[in-house]
Amino acid sequence: METTAPIQHIHHDEKGVAWIDDTNVKVMEVALETLAHGLSPEEIHFQHPHLSLAQIHAALAHYHDHRDAFDALIQERLQEVDALAAEHRRQSPVRRRLQSWNGG
Repeated sequence: METTAPIQHIHHDEKGVAWIDDTNVKVMEVALETLAHGLSPEEIHFQHPHLSLAQIHAALAHYHDHRDAFDALIQERLQEVDALAAEHRRQSPVRRRLQSWNGG
């Protein structure tokens, strides 16, 4: 029986970010489409026809193979967003103006 090398669709850049080969799409983006919106690979393909189903499945497989690291990064990014939003709310010019009108 003849064996062939597995088809690769994922590469990592110099920062360690996983990308789908020959695209400008990160593995994380495809994973988030599934996590946040519950999209199937076919639905992702419909939304992003420039990605083949093989590329989408490879991205999802890569996510699942490294799920703990991806999920930790997602949590880290969510905390950063929350911190930035809280800082923005605290320093918002409109908020300061409203507080000054209320004597606070």
